[in-house]
Amino acid sequence: MYEPYYGLTTKPFALVPDPRFIYWAGPHSMAFAMLEYGIVNHAGFTVITGEIGAGKTTLIQHLLSKLPKNVTVGLLSNTGAPGELLQWVLMAYDQEFEASSQVALYKRFRDFLVAQHDEGRRTVLIVDEAQNLATATLEELRMLSNVNTHERELLQIVLSGQPELKELLGSPNMTQFAQRVSSDFHLVRLGRQDVIGYIEHRLEVAGARRKLFTLEACDLICFATQGTPRLINVLCDTAMLYGYSMDAEIISTEIIQKVLDDKRHHGVFPLSSSIGANLVG
Repeated sequence: MYEPYYGLTTKPFALVPDPRFIYWAGPHSMAFAMLEYGIVNHAGFTVITGEIGAGKTTLIQHLLSKLPKNVTVGLLSNTGAPGELLQWVLMAYDQEFEASSQVALYKRFRDFLVAQHDEGRRTVLIVDEAQNLATATLEELRMLSNVNTHERELLQIVLSGQPELKELLGSPNMTQFAQRVSSDFHLVRLGRQDVIGYIEHRLEVAGARRKLFTLEACDLICFATQGTPRLINVLCDTAMLYGYSMDAEIISTEIIQKVLDDKRHHGVFPLSSSIGANLVG
């Protein structure tokens, strides 16, 4: 709606992860480097953690777009109840997942991995939202990685999740699992300069040929969102809609404050519910 008014060719602050809009700020650049390092160096386990909305899924999508053609990827965001992992993993690779026993399922999966290896292909399993995994399921994942030997690496596993995953893997009863993690990184929130750069970068990718947010507006956005990319997108997208409706040529602090006030008083999911009312008051 507001894109033509501001000279944009596409929506700059969509919530759907889009690798085209990745802003290679310090934390995201390092996180992707660790992801890529893990894949290239055949790490058994790679772990990426970060707050909700920090950009983990966008990095995973970017990784998928960069993987060589000889890599077979299975993507999981649900692993069911403990004891069901193998079925979900087989389904992620479009393999038959019904069998009479866990032994039969394991053999089917191992045969699949061996066949991929013999064809010169590498197999990567990516588990998103991994903070939801039960300890027993994580142990199942560790046991699955036992298919690897010093002679043949059949399976690489990437875990992506919220800070709870980092805490879980750091607990004493997960020592065996943690020792198999070769590459890991925790995404932190963006600082002030990165928030400014993030907003300007997304606008440039969307076709902007001039600055559309004042520095003061960016400062307020940083303060209100605490540097969380997803919240920045929500706030900026709504602010541009407000600016369009007000015939504003540039997004000012007054517009940002109007959005914050309206979200606090009238929004279904007000920003203040996750940030604190003092930040928008």
